[in-house]
Amino acid sequence: MKIFLTGGTGFIGQHIAKALLQRGWSVQALVRTTNSPQAHYLRHLGAEIVPGDILNPASMRPSIEKADVVLHNAGWYEYGVTKQEARKMATVNVQGTKNVLELAHQCGNKKTLYVSSVLAFGDSGRVTRDETFRRQSEFRSVYEQSKTDGHSVAEGFRQRGLPLIIACPNAVIGVNDHSAWGYFQRMYVNGIMPPLAWSPDVLFGCVSVEDVAEGIALAIEKEQYGEMYHFNGEIRTFREILSEWKHQKGGFAPRVWLPTTLAALTFAPMAPLLRMMGLPAFISRETVIASGSLNFAYSSDKAKRELGWKPVSAGELWSKTFAAEQELLTARKRQKQNILQRLKPFVE
Repeated sequence: MKIFLTGGTGFIGQHIAKALLQRGWSVQALVRTTNSPQAHYLRHLGAEIVPGDILNPASMRPSIEKADVVLHNAGWYEYGVTKQEARKMATVNVQGTKNVLELAHQCGNKKTLYVSSVLAFGDSGRVTRDETFRRQSEFRSVYEQSKTDGHSVAEGFRQRGLPLIIACPNAVIGVNDHSAWGYFQRMYVNGIMPPLAWSPDVLFGCVSVEDVAEGIALAIEKEQYGEMYHFNGEIRTFREILSEWKHQKGGFAPRVWLPTTLAALTFAPMAPLLRMMGLPAFISRETVIASGSLNFAYSSDKAKRELGWKPVSAGELWSKTFAAEQELLTARKRQKQNILQRLKPFVE
C-alpha cells in the first residue's frame, strides 16, 4: 500500500510514519525542508521524502495521483500567538486541509484520512460524549477555531463523496512533545515547575502518541472509510493528572490552585516574555483559558469496538513519558545545553 503523508516531520506525524512503515506499507512524506533532522529521521525509518508544501497544491499532485491512501496530518499547533500568526495558522489548518482534500478528490477520489481533534467539538461538559456530539460552546483559542474550521472542510468533502476517515485525538502525550503539555513535562523533569496550577476539576482524556498513531493505522488497515473516531485515554481531572506526576522524578507538587480567571490574568504577560527568550508562548492567557475552561470528556468506545484499539492506562502513559524525558536529560548534547534549551524538544 502506498501512502502519501503530510505533517510527517511533526510530533504526531513521526509516530504515524513509524506505525505505517511497520506494517510494510510504502510512505511518501511531504517535507518543506528536506535536510532537517526530522526529515533525516523519516528517511532512517524508511520513508521516501517528497519536497513540497500543503499550501502549494502543485507540489503534492504527482504523489497524490500515485498514492493508494492520502493521510493529511499537517497543521500548526500553538497557543498565545500574535495576530499575524493567527492568520497564518488559519491558512495552514483550514486552507491547507482544503488543498489536500481537494487534490484527493480530483485525483480519482482517493481513500483519505484526516487528523482532526476533539477540539473541533469544543467543551464536552461533565458528560462523556461520543462521535455523535456536536459543538455547543464558543471558541476559546485561535487554534481551536482553526481546527474546527478545518474539521468542517473535511466534513464537506465527506458529504461530496470522498472516502474519508476522520481521526480526532484528545490531548496527545509523549516524549519530546512540542505542545504546552510537553513544555510543562520538561519543566517538571528539570525541577523548575512552580507549586502553582489552575482549574483542578477540568477533564482531559490524555492519550499516548504511539496509541494515536496505532489507531490511525488500524483505521486505514480495516478500511473504515466514511467513519469518524475519537482517540482518547482515560478521563481524568487536572488534579488527578498532576497527582500522577507526583509519582515521577521531578520537582512539582501543586500547593496553590488558582481560579481560571485569576490564572489568565497572572500569566498574561508571559507570552511576549517567552517569545523574547526564543520559546513558544506555552504559558499565556490563551493557554490558561483554553485548558482551564473546557472539559474534554470524549469516549473512545467506538474505536475500541470497531478497530480493536487498546490505549495504555493513564498511569502507564505518564510513567513511560517521564521516564523517556528523564533519559533524554542524560544525553551528552542535552547536558551541555542551558535551561532554556533543555525546555525545547530534543533534536540530535
